[in-house]
Amino acid sequence: MNNTREVEAVVIGAGQAGLAAAYHLRRSGFGPERDFVVLDHSPGPGGAWQFRWPSLTYGKVHGMHALPGMELTDADPARPSAEVIGEYFDRYERTFDLRVRRPVDVRAVREGPGGRLLVETSDGDWSARALINATGTWDRPFWPRYPGQETFRGRQLHTAQYSGPEEFAGQRAVVVGGGASGTQHLLEIASYATATTWVTRRPPVFREGPFDEEAGRAAVALVEERVRRGLPPRSVVSVTGLPLNDAIRQGIEDGVLDRQPMFDRITPTGVDWEDGRHIDADVILWATGFRAAIDHLAPLRLRAPGGGIRMEGTHAAADPRIHLVGYGPSASTIGANRAGRAAVRDIRRLLAREPVAA
Repeated sequence: MNNTREVEAVVIGAGQAGLAAAYHLRRSGFGPERDFVVLDHSPGPGGAWQFRWPSLTYGKVHGMHALPGMELTDADPARPSAEVIGEYFDRYERTFDLRVRRPVDVRAVREGPGGRLLVETSDGDWSARALINATGTWDRPFWPRYPGQETFRGRQLHTAQYSGPEEFAGQRAVVVGGGASGTQHLLEIASYATATTWVTRRPPVFREGPFDEEAGRAAVALVEERVRRGLPPRSVVSVTGLPLNDAIRQGIEDGVLDRQPMFDRITPTGVDWEDGRHIDADVILWATGFRAAIDHLAPLRLRAPGGGIRMEGTHAAADPRIHLVGYGPSASTIGANRAGRAAVRDIRRLLAREPVAA
C-alpha cells in the first residue's frame, strides 16, 4: 500500500528561513497541510536558537531580524536568547497557523515518479513538486583534525556543546576559532578559567564603525559569487570581520583576546607549535563553525565539482525545483527572510500559479 502523501511543496526546517518561506507560501494562497507542509526535526519552536547556551542573552545577539509580518517587541535583553526567540517563533507559528510537524527527521530527498520529489522522513514519505530546504548549519559542527588529537587526555568540545563558562572553572582552556562564537566564549570563560589561550588559522580582522547597508551588500556579493561557482559558502566573519565593540576592546586590552597562530599538534597534555612552544591545557574548545546540513539532498546529486551546490538565485542551478534558503548569501536573519520570499515567487512560477514575468 502506498501511503505517500502529496503536496505542492515541502519546507524542511522551521528556523528563520523555513518560517519565512512558510509565511510567504501562506500569503500566496498555499494552504498548510493541503498544499505545503513544514517538517522540523527539533523538539520545539526556535530553530537552532533553542540550543544556544544560557549565557547568550538576547542583548548579546547581533542582527536578529524580525520574521516577516510580526515584529519581536519588548524583548528583555537580559533573558537567554534561546527563551526569547523560542517563544517568538512559537507565537509566530501559531499566529500564522503554519502547522509545523515535529519532531520529524528527513532522511533523504530523491527523484520520485512523475517528475515529483520523494521526501523520505521518520514520519512517512511526502511527494512534492517543489522543495524549500531551510536546514541551516547547526546540525553539522565542523571539527578540524590535527595530529595527536586522539591522544589528548583532557576534554574536547565544540561550540554546539557549549553550555556556559562555569564548566571551565579552574581549568586551562584553549579556544580555537576566530569568529564571533570564539571571541564570545573567550570573554565569558576568562573570569572562570585558570588560563586561556586563543588560537586561529588566520589573524582576526576587526571591523570598526557601523556595518551599513553598503557593507552588507558587498559581503553578500562575495558569498553569492562563491555559491554561483558551486563552492561551499564561507563563514560570515570571513567576509564581514569582527565588530570592534566595547567588549572586544576590553578583551584586547586585558590580554584575553591575544591571538596566537594555530598550533601544529595536540599532545596528551596540551598543544605544541613547531617552534618548540608548548601550552598545557585541560580543555580544548573548538569554535570552528558549521557546515551546511544538506546530506539528505545527496541522492539528487546537486553538488558541483567545487564541493558546494551551484546556485541561481535561491534554487539549485541543476534543479529549479530545489530551493535552498538560509544557505550561502541568505545565511543571515534578514537574508533568510528575503530568500524565503524569492523562493516562493519562483515556486509559484514553476507550478504555473502565475505567468512568468516578461
